Amino acid sequence: MTRVVEYFLQPGEVAFGGRQMRLGTVLGSCVALVFWHPQRLLGGMCHFMLPSRGRHIVGHLNGRYATDALMLLFECIHQAGARPEQFEVSIFGGADMFPGVKRGDAIGIGQQNVTAARRLIQDHGLQCRVYHVGGRGYRHLLFDVSTGRLQLNHADSVRKVFESPKSNV
Repeated sequence: MTRVVEYFLQPGEVAFGGRQMRLGTVLGSCVALVFWHPQRLLGGMCHFMLPSRGRHIVGHLNGRYATDALMLLFECIHQAGARPEQFEVSIFGGADMFPGVKRGDAIGIGQQNVTAARRLIQDHGLQCRVYHVGGRGYRHLLFDVSTGRLQLNHADSVRKVFESPKSNV
């Protein structure tokens, strides 16, 4: 019997694995990108906090930033002998966590994160299966790599379950 590995991602973390893995996270203004390979039953998730690094910040890849988080996830995909375009991609999060706070004309960090995620997915020629972004309140996301099933509990709506039409298990 295969032992199921459950991992809860914190902001800035990336996780990737095979059919034995279940991933979860809680999102506010942060965004999670979820990748699933329906034929090989591989999948991963990154949970980033900010759309980009500051201009003067350099160093190793840091999963707190959108581009870096995606590059870390791509490294995992390549190490598994796969290519990113073979995966179904989903985007979650980017809520407005403080709707009453006046920011002038500034776009909130949640919306900036969603914009960064969509741009990165488009720039890499990937297609999104599920978008559940924006709005208000927290999202609790669970991802089962063995089936591609995504379960979402969101403060503004009832629980949603997204099943992959390509799942052959």
